[in-house]
Amino acid sequence: MKRRSGILMPVFSLPSEYGIGSFGKESYEFIDFLAASGQAVWQVLPLGQTSFGDSPYQTTADISLNPYFCDLNDLYEKNLLTLAELNSAKSKAKKIDYGKLYRTRYKLLKKAFSRYDFSDDFLATLNSEKFDDYALFMTIKSIYGDLSSFPKELKTHNKSALATFKEEYAEEYIFNVFVQYILNEQYEKLKKYAAEKNVKIMGDMPLYLAYDSADVWANPSDFLLDENLNPKAVAGVPPDYFSEDGQLWGNPLYDYQNMKKDNFRFWRKRIRSNLKRYDLVRIDHFRGLDRYWLIYGDTAKEGKWVKGYGKEILKPFKNRLIAEDLGVIDDGVKKLLHSTGYPGMKVLLFAFDGNPANPYLPENIERNSVCYVGTHDNDTAYGYAKSLDSQSFKEFKARVNEVLPSGVNKIKTKKDVAPALIELAYSTDSDLVI
Repeated sequence: MKRRSGILMPVFSLPSEYGIGSFGKESYEFIDFLAASGQAVWQVLPLGQTSFGDSPYQTTADISLNPYFCDLNDLYEKNLLTLAELNSAKSKAKKIDYGKLYRTRYKLLKKAFSRYDFSDDFLATLNSEKFDDYALFMTIKSIYGDLSSFPKELKTHNKSALATFKEEYAEEYIFNVFVQYILNEQYEKLKKYAAEKNVKIMGDMPLYLAYDSADVWANPSDFLLDENLNPKAVAGVPPDYFSEDGQLWGNPLYDYQNMKKDNFRFWRKRIRSNLKRYDLVRIDHFRGLDRYWLIYGDTAKEGKWVKGYGKEILKPFKNRLIAEDLGVIDDGVKKLLHSTGYPGMKVLLFAFDGNPANPYLPENIERNSVCYVGTHDNDTAYGYAKSLDSQSFKEFKARVNEVLPSGVNKIKTKKDVAPALIELAYSTDSDLVI
């Protein structure tokens, strides 16, 4: 396999006139930059529509794309927005104001929708019900709030109640389909452009889904829920290096015993959907497919390890998947990773603890891996260096300088750490360096 390199850049972080990165010109310019600098992969964070808190790892539907990523210039060129409306969305803010986006962006999208002349292709998409669960869920959500507040007959999918509701709020339902239709049209055009420039897009698939999501609402039997659709137990991780109290994520857990009955249909459909959207897919929290932490109390400490079904779920998928195998990795995770053949992740900021057997040390990194300086869960390389006291930095500097390839500038000051670690990543045997 040809060795490749790329860059991790969330779409929302791309510089934009409109307060947040989008599938517009900033994405095309970034692809041009990647191609011109010899990069072959653009790694993104999850692209789904976010809910309260705006975490890309808590989305309203796995199938969705984030409406904030809509290219407003495209809507203007389609005569769906006026120039004044387009200019009203401009922002000089250096940080994303999600509150402002929530108050203003959907109003613009609704104006665009009000002027949209339904095409045959859009009508076919509408009639296919591809986005039915998502659009229905978002429409109910716009009236009643989160899933826990849905009226019982809508929460439990009473057919008559849903049909009546869909008819009563048809305009809102069609609007939600319209937004996803436009977003998918823009994204597919962008992905095609990336392919023409020989740039692959690497997506990120969260292991768990948000409770307040169309996925949980439409597939309750695939999750550990009670008769009122409330979680019986939730996801997280036990106390570890990152958190002495562990992490209480709150996502509902999968009902694997029930999933076995239809050969894990939900999971396999989800993976296929992600593989269709992206060229490469990183499975976040891969270790949870071997064993996962089931939390039955109010804190992450009140939990237990439960065996997962990763081998059965992943059996049909041989290529284009990457395992985020960080954290507490035991023999079970190692066996699962080996059985799949997927590359795992190697993070240089974890390497220099003085342990010669550390798997993240450059000399211990194997070909079938993806090498990073750090990840989006870490401080930056420079931030990490700044956090070290003088003695710790002296020791870190000595360890890194010892393994830097010849011709690479040695670390002298803390500002030298990032470029040195990037060069070190390129010198490893990893098939892919991000």
